[in-house]
Amino acid sequence: MFSKIKGTLVERGSDRVVLETAGLGYEIVLPPCVAEKVPAHTGAPVELEVYAHLQLDGNAGRYTFFGFTNAIEREFFEALLSVASIGPKSAARAFAMPMTRIARAIDEGDFATLRTLPGIGQQKARDIVAKLQGKVARFLLIQPAQPHAAEPKRAMPDFAEEALAVLLQLEYKRGEAEAMVAETLERNPQIADAERLLAEIYRSRANVSTP
Repeated sequence: MFSKIKGTLVERGSDRVVLETAGLGYEIVLPPCVAEKVPAHTGAPVELEVYAHLQLDGNAGRYTFFGFTNAIEREFFEALLSVASIGPKSAARAFAMPMTRIARAIDEGDFATLRTLPGIGQQKARDIVAKLQGKVARFLLIQPAQPHAAEPKRAMPDFAEEALAVLLQLEYKRGEAEAMVAETLERNPQIADAERLLAEIYRSRANVSTP
């Protein structure tokens, strides 16, 4: 099953698009926060990361494709699906505000914000926090796209390389990302995994931006 699609927009709805590629039309469901970033006029070129869900009905099956503007958004969607009470359609509906705001609410246990998401009541908000709190650092660091700088890669442990790769996907310049990783490891030499490293980078940036 494919994980990315690039084609021409031939139909546009409020929560889905149809993209034509190689003579075939693919219907892609878009979460609200993704739909607002996709062109509204037909004929526009569109490239999306895709999550494919197979729904079985007896001996038959039907695929539903969900689209995202980058791999990190898709990864966040998949994280929501790891919550037992959240299915693909519920996750897509709930993805109604920027990923960083939802991730921050999860990280801080902000049930009030989570309950404002479509289809998320008190119990599902609790389920989300119980499953994902402390595991969403990489989703808190995204920022507007910037050009990458071609700079040599510094030697670092494997888990730091993993964290660096996430930061580069989030559109940080390589030099900035490497500096954040190196400075964080220097301050916290006991860190030994990527998730904690990303969490510490996020906390450091949050403290700097707080008046």
